[in-house]
Amino acid sequence: MKILVLKTDGPSTYIGVYDDQKCIAELRWESGRELARDLLSKIIELLHSVDKSIEILEGIVCYSGPGSFTSLRIGITVANTFAYAQNIPIVSATDEQWIAEGVDSLLAGVNGKIIAPFYGAEPNITLQKK
Repeated sequence: MKILVLKTDGPSTYIGVYDDQKCIAELRWESGRELARDLLSKIIELLHSVDKSIEILEGIVCYSGPGSFTSLRIGITVANTFAYAQNIPIVSATDEQWIAEGVDSLLAGVNGKIIAPFYGAEPNITLQKK
């Protein structure tokens, strides 16, 4: 099973392509404030580096937090969109073994359909100043 893995929980981003539990390509970079601009092109670039295209993906594993609100939101939105557009399963995980757990879930037939971020804290909503 060809699997895209994503971790966008802060200023450093990780994407990888796995064949079951074996990593066949990976990329880490300091995405900083350019994550929204660069993430899609980096995924396509990574797939092309191993002569693959988005159509070969059979599942997605995404790190869902805790982490930066904006970084998690961008990564999870991209992952959910790919899963929906390609009609492939998606799962999320949150601990240190997130890739292994996510891949195991996909291989067991789990499909989260839509995943949501976990920010690690309650939202801090300020009252309107009026």
